[in-house]
Amino acid sequence: MESLRKMQVLCDYAQYDLCDYSNDIKQSNTNLPGIYHTTSNNCKIPIFKVLMTNECVFDCKYCINQSKHKFTRLKLEPEEVTNVFLDYYQKKYVYGLFLSSGIIKSANYTMENMIEVAKILRKDYGYNSYIHLKIVPGASKESIKRAMRLANRVSINFESATPDGLSEISPTKSFKKDILRRFKWIDSIKRKDKSLAQSGATTQFVIGANDETDHEVLSSLKSFYKRLNIHRSYFSAFDPVSGTELESKEKCSSKRTAQLYHAEALIKTYRFDVDEIVFNKNGLLSEDEDPKYLSALNMNIFPVEINSAPLHELLRVPGIGPKSASKIINIRKKMPFKTINELKKLGVVVSRAEPFIKLKGSFQTSLTNF
Repeated sequence: MESLRKMQVLCDYAQYDLCDYSNDIKQSNTNLPGIYHTTSNNCKIPIFKVLMTNECVFDCKYCINQSKHKFTRLKLEPEEVTNVFLDYYQKKYVYGLFLSSGIIKSANYTMENMIEVAKILRKDYGYNSYIHLKIVPGASKESIKRAMRLANRVSINFESATPDGLSEISPTKSFKKDILRRFKWIDSIKRKDKSLAQSGATTQFVIGANDETDHEVLSSLKSFYKRLNIHRSYFSAFDPVSGTELESKEKCSSKRTAQLYHAEALIKTYRFDVDEIVFNKNGLLSEDEDPKYLSALNMNIFPVEINSAPLHELLRVPGIGPKSASKIINIRKKMPFKTINELKKLGVVVSRAEPFIKLKGSFQTSLTNF
């Protein structure tokens, strides 16, 4: 099969890997295969995203590329990937590369193919812009280090938040040996040489493919952030694929993953503990209410005094984010806040914040009237 056709198929299969990009570039209007737009700093960034192969030795029950799935298997050579990417890049269709792969023959053989692509781009063509390389489960420490020398960002998918959860959907993978150990290596390598993979490491969870609760996902994630220095996480809503072992399982609601993103921000950016977040009796987040607002309703610290509340409490007020909280603390050192409008000018969403705050001892809007 010709390279263009192979590229089209393998670019289509790459949609299941989520990623981001770190620079602000104008959006491309082309509809060529493999061009995906991701958001950074409110800008749409075109990147080239492709799989080296849809062959795979693993039997992940949810995955379109699982070894038991009956369909045509294709493989790109490193030169085929670099030729298409450089053509796109020189024409300014894309400004970065995200390269992933099914696992063919072995983890290290697969890594060698991806590393070769990055090596050709960096060494032979002098390409010095963004490369994101996927680290495959089971990769050697040496191959990971070599990938980190060439890539701006690396990632390895946890897929599930717990060993039992991974066993449900991918019984041929070891949570601790194939994935967690590799993330520890990434962290260790990065700590020794901060110049490697300067944009950090990311991960992805498949939500709804197993019976894990949102509470389990967020609890594990908080631990991972603390122990492994993960830059950020992505949540992929499970969507059953015909011909796979989970083809009859219910599709995951996109509302669920959206709420997980909100809750993850509370943990990572707002420094919430998991037990401050509200879950239903089944350990799931509400799909209708904002997690921060629900948490605030269950806290006994409100209303807080804007002119004296510590950062920890300000960050728990709906409508107040990290930037506006820091501004509040800096400004009130010189002059106390007197009106809601003063907060509004700082970026506080006062319609959300009013029921939870006091200004100079006065309530603004009571929750009973909200």
